[in-house]
Amino acid sequence: MALPMLRGCNCSRLPSVLSRFLKPEHGVLPRPNKTTRLAPTLSGGVVSTVRPYSSDRGGGKQNQKVVVLGIPNPLIWFRTRLYYFLIRVYLDKEFNIEEFTEGSKQAFSHVSRLLSGSQFESLEGLVAKDLIAKLEEKCALLPPSHLQALSADLEDLVYTTPGDVGIYYDDDGRKFVSILMRYWYLTSARLPEESLEGTRIFQVAIGGEGEPETKRLLTASYEFQREFTKGVLPDWTITRIEHSKLLD
Repeated sequence: MALPMLRGCNCSRLPSVLSRFLKPEHGVLPRPNKTTRLAPTLSGGVVSTVRPYSSDRGGGKQNQKVVVLGIPNPLIWFRTRLYYFLIRVYLDKEFNIEEFTEGSKQAFSHVSRLLSGSQFESLEGLVAKDLIAKLEEKCALLPPSHLQALSADLEDLVYTTPGDVGIYYDDDGRKFVSILMRYWYLTSARLPEESLEGTRIFQVAIGGEGEPETKRLLTASYEFQREFTKGVLPDWTITRIEHSKLLD
């Protein structure tokens, strides 16, 4: 049975080993138990705030964390959930967007650190080959501070959300799914104010001790693609990487 309501495109098979991050049987890394106190000064479309919570049973010690709130577009919200339903019905009955999101966060952190370290050979099998060449050219033009800002540890991820979902057929009848993920993360890289206009700045005190550290909230978008044609290995490949104000 053919999939309804699909967009067509000319796509090619893209091998990868991202399944080790995105397949639930490999597990999800536990969230780091790190307390970060943040005092933001920001405004804009993504609403970020500071919400206190108690770190001990007596409630005497108060710590804070960043909470990012977003108002989703109702049309996009409905469309993405329709695509999740179509993927489960026609392509993969075990597909779960929550598990995929957790796996994508690990993949994003891993790939971003490789980019930051200019380890482009290590991106093979994770990122589409033609994209690796473009990233190498762009990264060669970045100053060291911008390269450092590409790296995102899991503990610095503030917010993650799916941006868009697509289901495609190519001219040979092969089936593909692409999922665009968006990430908000903190970086302590020293970045020129004029080069990153519109980003958010925080004063951070780790564990409530020492002088506050300045961190900046950055955004990134990674697109994951997988071929669902019968007989093809269930591998996901990153086909698009954007770090706002750094790699566009």
